[in-house]
Amino acid sequence: MINRLAVIGVGLIGGSLSLALKKSGAVTEVVGYSRTKSVREEALALGVIDIAASSISDAVKDADMIFLAVPMAAMGSVLTELAEHIKGDAIITDGGSAKGQLVDIARDVLGEQFSQFVPGHPIAGTEKSGPSAAFATLYQDHRVVLTPVAETNSEALEAVRKMWQQTGAEVFDMDVKHHDVVLAATSHLPHVLAFNLVGMLAERDDCDEVLRYAAGGFKDFSRIASSDSVMWRDICLSNSEAILGLIQQYQQGLTALENAIKNQDGDTLKTVFERAKQARDTRFK
Repeated sequence: MINRLAVIGVGLIGGSLSLALKKSGAVTEVVGYSRTKSVREEALALGVIDIAASSISDAVKDADMIFLAVPMAAMGSVLTELAEHIKGDAIITDGGSAKGQLVDIARDVLGEQFSQFVPGHPIAGTEKSGPSAAFATLYQDHRVVLTPVAETNSEALEAVRKMWQQTGAEVFDMDVKHHDVVLAATSHLPHVLAFNLVGMLAERDDCDEVLRYAAGGFKDFSRIASSDSVMWRDICLSNSEAILGLIQQYQQGLTALENAIKNQDGDTLKTVFERAKQARDTRFK
């Protein structure tokens, strides 16, 4: 049981964790903080949190568990602000989509308390944002990846694992660097591609007509281009090395397809398409 959970960032990710733990009876009290007063007041009015704190220091005071659900670019300043106000045994974890840069920042900022930091990433979400987007079953049957490092306290790690399990999530451990490569391939690059494609079409003079005839496949793929632009800007900058490597690899493949189409090379196109279909059908039955 978590006696007091502090949620820094009370939108979809932080708010859904709060609601899930409340639903499962795994938390006694949730204190929430957002830099925007209206947002924390909305979270309070919706019952997403029990107390709306007016500062990070007030939010984390006496908290047993602290969850950071802020944009990646804000993680460092939030960690710096809370470091002097947390209990010695308080556990800190996060929901950031890139881990390498954050772990380095946390190590520098938290000092001796770094062992109480458990880096984490719930692989769940929608294109919606804000407290009204939060719902208790967001993490049900979804994966949560924890990326402990050598210094991570084992008891803190297990407490965070149990917290996520109580939301209905499947929890896995992964190396920090491997996590960032895997997520760059399966989440970050697809978002970059979707943003770029929809942005490209938006610049066309006949954009409205083109999108009027968009079929379900385009709508499914382009849905993620409705995601929060600030969050995804920060993710791209935080995990730039892995994302850039995959963009280069993708560009090579796109060039090969371009050449095959130019040369009317149907065999190459069929081979590429069949390989992709087989990989997709094998792994997503």
